[in-house]
Amino acid sequence: MAKTKKKTAATESGDRNITVNRKAFHEYEILEKYEAGLVLTGTEIKSVRGGRAELRDAYARPENGELWLVNAHIAPYDPASLNNHDPRRPRKLLLHRKQIVELNAAVAQKGLTVVGLRIYIRNHVAKVELGLARGKRQYDKRQTMIERELDMDARRAVRAYE
Repeated sequence: MAKTKKKTAATESGDRNITVNRKAFHEYEILEKYEAGLVLTGTEIKSVRGGRAELRDAYARPENGELWLVNAHIAPYDPASLNNHDPRRPRKLLLHRKQIVELNAAVAQKGLTVVGLRIYIRNHVAKVELGLARGKRQYDKRQTMIERELDMDARRAVRAYE
């Protein structure tokens, strides 16, 4: 008989994480999340499927009624030596018009920005999760770390008594 594979939350929804911007969760307070499609060239999608993408300094910028992902790094696809893409070129994001208007209005406010949180594959299509974010101050970052440590200690204590 074949073994049954244990399903995780990501496999049940059909998502496959390519990259997660952990720095964004540390540097910013995420107020709201959006899902957007990515317009990619052939070599870019091949690199993304190979897991060679990075969102460390990526953010979304409104331009002419559209949203563009800036500073996302997608490594060149090795087998395509001559016809490769620019790794840091701006990439168009596919969102509903209403969402673009919301994000434009939010970015116009002082202190808010739209950062890339993760790139993933859903139903064979590359998607990016965007977060409407406000920058954390140093004491906010410390407070988050303290809360995380307390939560981990509590989980350890519960596990010890089980």
